[in-house]
Order: sequence, then C-alpha cells, then structure tokens
Amino acid sequence: MKIQSIDIQNFRKLLQCHIDFSEKTTLFVGANNSGKTSAMDALGKFLAGRDFAFNDITISKRVDINKIGEEWVQENCTEPTDLLEWGSLVPQMDIWLNVSNSEIHYVAGIIPTLKWRSGKLGVRLAFFPKNIAKLFTDYREVYFAARKTEKTKGKTDINLYPKDLCEFIDRNLNTYFSIKAFVLDPAKSNADALQATPFEMECFTDNPLRGIVKIDMIDAQRGFADPDSPDSNDRAKRQLSDQMRSYYEKHLDPEKSPSPEDLEILKATEDAKKVFDENLAIKFAPAIRELEGLGYPGVANPKLTIVTKMTTGEALKHDSTVQYALSKNDDTLKLPEKYNGLGYQNLISMVFDLMRFRDDWMREGKAKLTQESDNFAIEPLHLVLIEEPEAHLHVQVQQVFIRKAYDVLTNHKSIKENGHFDTQLVISTHSSHIARETNFADLRYFKRLSEGAEGDIATSKVINLSEVFGKGDETDKFVTRYLQTTHCDLFFADAAILVEGSAESMLLPHFIRNKYPELYQKYISILSINGRHSHRLSPLIEKLCLPTLVIADLDTAEKEGHHKAVCPERKKGLISSNYTITGWIIGEKDLDKLLDIPADQKEIVKQGVCKYSIRIAYQTPVKIDYNGAEVEALASTFEDCLVYTNLQLFENISVDDTGSLIKNVSDKIKSASSFEEFHQGVYDVLRNGRSDQKAEFALDLIYAVDPSELSVPVYIDEGLAWLQDCLTPEE
Repeated sequence: MKIQSIDIQNFRKLLQCHIDFSEKTTLFVGANNSGKTSAMDALGKFLAGRDFAFNDITISKRVDINKIGEEWVQENCTEPTDLLEWGSLVPQMDIWLNVSNSEIHYVAGIIPTLKWRSGKLGVRLAFFPKNIAKLFTDYREVYFAARKTEKTKGKTDINLYPKDLCEFIDRNLNTYFSIKAFVLDPAKSNADALQATPFEMECFTDNPLRGIVKIDMIDAQRGFADPDSPDSNDRAKRQLSDQMRSYYEKHLDPEKSPSPEDLEILKATEDAKKVFDENLAIKFAPAIRELEGLGYPGVANPKLTIVTKMTTGEALKHDSTVQYALSKNDDTLKLPEKYNGLGYQNLISMVFDLMRFRDDWMREGKAKLTQESDNFAIEPLHLVLIEEPEAHLHVQVQQVFIRKAYDVLTNHKSIKENGHFDTQLVISTHSSHIARETNFADLRYFKRLSEGAEGDIATSKVINLSEVFGKGDETDKFVTRYLQTTHCDLFFADAAILVEGSAESMLLPHFIRNKYPELYQKYISILSINGRHSHRLSPLIEKLCLPTLVIADLDTAEKEGHHKAVCPERKKGLISSNYTITGWIIGEKDLDKLLDIPADQKEIVKQGVCKYSIRIAYQTPVKIDYNGAEVEALASTFEDCLVYTNLQLFENISVDDTGSLIKNVSDKIKSASSFEEFHQGVYDVLRNGRSDQKAEFALDLIYAVDPSELSVPVYIDEGLAWLQDCLTPEE
C-alpha cells in the first residue's frame, strides 16, 4: 500500500495544489517562501493530529467567511442546516492510496462501494465546523451583545469583540471546528477539477486512516543549544540521552512484561537495592536515633526507616547518559554529548529518531507486549516526514544522511520479509547538496505564483519533475549528469542565468553586485554551459517556469562549407554558429539580421503553471571612439565585447605576465595603425587563445582591476536590467 498523491486546498499559500508521491522518497524543493513548509505542516495537521490555527486558512478566504457572518447577523436570517457554503473555504486534504487486492481488510471502512476490489482509494479530510447550528447561534449571541454594549455606551470609535466572524473563529477555532472525513469516488480522481465534498459519504471517525497509515515527523526546529549559552537551560533542548531513555522505556525496560532473559537483571537490581538499603540504615542510624528521641506528645513515637526505590530506567535519567570517547586507549577521556558539535548531535539524533520510528511501528521489543488491544495491529504503511535535515550539517554529512535515511527506516527483518509493509519518506529541504543525491524524478518543485495568478494573493503550485527526469532519453540523461556534476541550486533560485564561458561566470557576479542592487538581493542561479548544450536545459526551465536570461556568444562564421569561424563584419553573408541563438530562442542565423533585432524581440513569453519569460542576450554593436572618430566594433564573444566596451582601460592596463591574453590584447590595441587592424587583431588574439586562457583572462582582469571599474557590455546590461524588472513584481 502506498500514498499515490495528495491534493491540498485552502491551506495557507496552497490554495489548490496536487502533489504526487514517489514510491520511496519524495523531496520537496523550491525557493524560499514557496510553500514547502506549508505542505509539511498540512500533512502533520491532517494526518498526525496537530492543532490547527486560524492563519492556516488561506487568507483570501477571509472575505467570504466574513460575508457569511454578515448574513448570519441579519434579523431574518435562518439557522443553517448544512456545510455546503463552507466547502470552498476551509482547509482540506485529499489522500489517494494505491491498495492491492490482498490489503482490502485494512481499508474496509473507506471503500466507496461493495463492488470496489483494488486500486485507487481516496479520503478527504476537511476542517469543517463541528456543529454549524451552534456556531451560528453562539456567534449571533456574542455579536449582538457587543453591538448592544457599544450602543449603550455611545462608543462609535472602537469595535468590541467580535467585529466579524473571522475574529470570532480566530479566538475559538478548535472549539467550533474539527476534522471531518469523507470517502471519495475513485472514478472522479482524474478529473481536471477536484470533486465536490460528498457529504453523504462522511466517515464515522475523524481520521479513518488511523490503523492504516502511521505518521512520524522530525521538525525543522530540533532545539539543539550551545551548552555554555546563557539561555541554554531555558530552551527546549533535545538530547540523544532523552531519546535513548524514551526508547529504553518503550522497547527495552525489563520491568515491563518481564521475559525469562530479564530475570537476571531484575535480580541484580534487587540485590543492589538491598545492599544500598543496609548501607543507608547504618549511615543514617545516628541521625534517626536523634530524631526518635524528640518524641511526639499524645502519640506513639514514630519509627523512621530509609527505603530506596531503584529501577533500571533511573540509571539513564541524567544529562550525561550518552558520552563520546575522545581516546581509544584511555576510557576516562569522555565528554557528555552536549559538548559535541551541533552537526554531529543533529545527525545522530535524526538517525536515532528514524530507528525509533521504525521500531515503534514494528512494535519491537517490549512494545509488542504492552500494546493496547485495539492498537496491536501494525499499520501497513509508514509515512515519515522530515523538515530541513540540513540544519547544522556539513555538505558531506547531508549527502550521507539522504543516502542512508530510507535504508534505516526499512532495516528490519519484518519489513524486508513481509511485502505488506511499506515505507514512504517525505523530506523538505533548501539544500542543493541533498537534492543532488536524490533521483531527480523524485523532486517536487514548489513554484511561487505572484499576486493575480490565482486571485488577490500570492499562492503556490507544485510541479512533478518526474515528467522531466523520468523519460530516460538523451536530454534527461544530460541534464541529470550536468546538474549532479555542477550544482542543483536551480531548484531553489528565483531566476537563472545561463552563460557559456568561465570568464562570464567569474565576472557576472561582480556586475550584479556593483550595478544591479535589487537583482543582487535575489537568489540567482548562474549556470555555465556550452552554447551547443544550453538548449538541453529547456525542458527543465519550462517545467520550473523560471525566468531565465541566456547570455550567448554570436560565434560568427562563414555561411558556406564547414562554417569556419571569422571576425564579424556586416554585409559579408556571415552567420551565427551558436545553436542557442539560431535554433532555440531567436531562430535566425543571418548575422546582419541578428545585429539589428531590437531588444524587445529577444524575449519569449511562455505559459506553464504561470507566465514566465526566457530572454537571450548576445553581442550587439559597440560604438567606440577610435583616434577621434566614432566607429562600430562588432564582437563575436564576451571577451572581445568587454574589450571594446572598456577600450581605454585595456589600453592602459598594467600586466607583467608576458604571453597573457590581457597583455596581448593591450599590446595589439597600442600597436594597431588602423581600426581594421585593431579589430582583426583583437579577434585573432582572443580567438586563438586556449580555453584555459579564457579563464586566466578573467582572473588576470580581476587581479589587475577592481571589477567595479569595468563598464558592463551593453547586451549584458540590457539582459540584467530585464531580469531585474522581471523579478520586481514579486515584491
């Protein structure tokens, strides 16, 4: 049995979103404030019984709730008898299970018809009013009382509670609201719109999945504290000692339902208690005799005795239960766990939690003997939720954790041997290192939608990346290998910039930092990828609906033959050999036409779950002053365009390294006797440079010149300004 998917409605930013679950591990990724935490909290509140808060209701629904309140306080309003008008307002979650024929006995209480045999099975959990008539009556009573008081006192400048229905619900949410469950129709599960709540199919319990799905959760705020900080004693500290003590009491305590192998330790404990009692009697004898000599008027003198209470669990009730040995040769060199690094504490704590979750689920050890009769059956599905496991962890440790987490959860003989026990792990993360270690088909990307996309407030949608990475074709393989080789911060970025060379990737961050302050505040993923391959990222960019700036080189070449690279000139029948320009975005090869395309025609607007744009920026003509005359310099690559844009700087630059590209360019500028010689010379120097010299070009330039002194080439300036404007509306 597996959870196939969930649909969340009206919960915070998740106005309406669909999330497909993977067979084993599902990873929630996305930019900050995109809804990942909301989805985890929704799972915790609907499935694990955590309390709801009024702010869990999507904020845009407050207007409609207050409209209901306005109708309720009308004199001729009749008492409502159903929940129909609340169906589109309250938080809801649809859970779709995939159930085999051999598992029907687990789900007997939620099958839609007696004809259902196996396959898809759905339940809707909705946070409805418990008793709509009582909510109606109590609200009217309190509301009219407040208005009467205002009228009596003549107060018109204040609004006594409750001023509207939202304020009344806010203060009394869990008094008047609770989860109600309804069985859904599997035949309607694939419809474009979610099915209406089937009130006639309401379940007898608020959580019919109890006994079917076991939920465990590790929160993002795990409460580790610096042992020497002044407030460390005030924090809710979570130590491995506490976790081990809890595990011991539930699974190992020999005093609970003792087995034959427990008798030895129980006898040893009793013997130790007797010895300790005898020792205490001897040590306290003088003090007890003195107390007995005082006497009590009117009653017999009491006989005082000292008796100890000793249990095996008491031995673990101290902060230093778990210690770390610092030397293999000296057992005395140990420190309590709180003095170890936060990262190590966090890793060990999370892994132990996973072990405990697994053993609790399997009723391991004493838990099997102490289970209540109505809770003895083991649930067929174990769902584990982990929020931001990367906290305090170094990169390598993050990768180790994500590789091992699912294995730890399933490392049990009963799970391995019994095909009816399944485990699903859901993780939310901001870590590109964790994303890199996961099968990209298991990623669920949370996309922020700006105001107006789904109403008056910003909301989120969830994108299933298995549609990009699950195909197994050449593009899928390339993108997967590329992202795993470089970095995966594309899944957490506000926008992406694709560049072709190492020089661009080194200098672009300086341009953004010095010239574009608003863009610098955004999370921009800069990906360095050759122009022949950048279009292969198109399926992923389109799926993520990510605003993308593609900075490409014209790479001018002859039209005929083998398209030999040549210095760019107008009216020579030259073309661009860069497929990103000619095949992906612009669709034009002719150099003369490309040079004259206006800036506003270099953008493609596309529609996915939201509108987004892809814009290309390539070299445009540069007007320079050459020996007192204004001439047009055409560039083929980033490097020569940067030279033309900063001609005086390169002419006067001081570089001692003979043979470096920068020095060769500077020498060519000084030695040229005409613009044509200068133009061809700069092209030849940069074109004939090795690929590794292009990186040296950028490094030497950063070393010799403060990057803030560089003028940004016009084509890059236009592109960065466009991207900055693209991201501004999200403010």
